[in-house]
Amino acid sequence: MSNANDQLTDISARTLQHYEQSAACFREGTWHHDVSQNIDALLRHITMPAPCRILDFGCGPGRDLCTLVAHGHHPIGLDGAQQFVEMAAIASGCEVWQQDFLDLKLPDKYFDGVFANASLFHIPSGELPRVLQQLHATLKRGGVLFSSNPRGDNQEGWRDGRYGAFHDLDAWREFLTAADFVELEHYFRPAGLPREQQPWLASVWRKI
Repeated sequence: MSNANDQLTDISARTLQHYEQSAACFREGTWHHDVSQNIDALLRHITMPAPCRILDFGCGPGRDLCTLVAHGHHPIGLDGAQQFVEMAAIASGCEVWQQDFLDLKLPDKYFDGVFANASLFHIPSGELPRVLQQLHATLKRGGVLFSSNPRGDNQEGWRDGRYGAFHDLDAWREFLTAADFVELEHYFRPAGLPREQQPWLASVWRKI
């Protein structure tokens, strides 16, 4: 057991170290990415009127927190990298929690939505059911989870200093339905390209 725990600790530590060391470059390279399709997909399925409480899971430097605030919502950021937490709080003016994805401490039935854009793929597949249950628990009844992950053939491991698990649609559905989420929609990004040129799988789910 301790060996498995040590392995998970190493995965978190090395992945977070990568982001800490490249935080400024990451912000510069991603701040102007257009993910409006993803934010719109989350918001159109949240039945509560604004302002809603939304968890930006893996908020990075805070780009999407700023967008959610502009839409009239009350987002809270969460990231494991200290530099991202500081950047996001300054950029958005939002509350931002520093938490390791593999050691979450989330309030029960607190959020109307969870926006997990390019974050859940960092969780090893063996830990994913537990993390999804935690996200399910932190959502209010009828709450909505959005996820976008780089897709693959259900392989996982290290790439460019970060750990990633790359699921196909069928495998991702199995994980989410096992966590008592109901699928609302899915699509591949970027839009308008052949499937082989769409590396991102986006999906939206409701807590039942």
